[in-house]
Amino acid sequence: MSVLIKPIITEKMTADSELFNRYGFYVDPKANKLEIKEAVEATYGVSVEKVRTMIYGPTRKSRYTKTGIQHGKTNVRKKAIVDVAEGDIIDFYSNL
Repeated sequence: MSVLIKPIITEKMTADSELFNRYGFYVDPKANKLEIKEAVEATYGVSVEKVRTMIYGPTRKSRYTKTGIQHGKTNVRKKAIVDVAEGDIIDFYSNL
């Protein structure tokens, strides 16, 4: 099971990483904080101090078509905000 899905690279998370040493990841919805901590430490070689998680439920949508009402929803997403120890950094752009 892959715990880390992808890093969150937005203006807000980039500012958080520069100012407060926090990094954001989309993670597997079934992963707990200890698994997330171990995955980040193993993948990026940093020491993690704190992990905060947020679960976003599915967004339900419906549309009206010729064949009737079509219902759909998005997948459940889980975000993890990881505080890294002082002096450690994660460089997402090194593999480009």
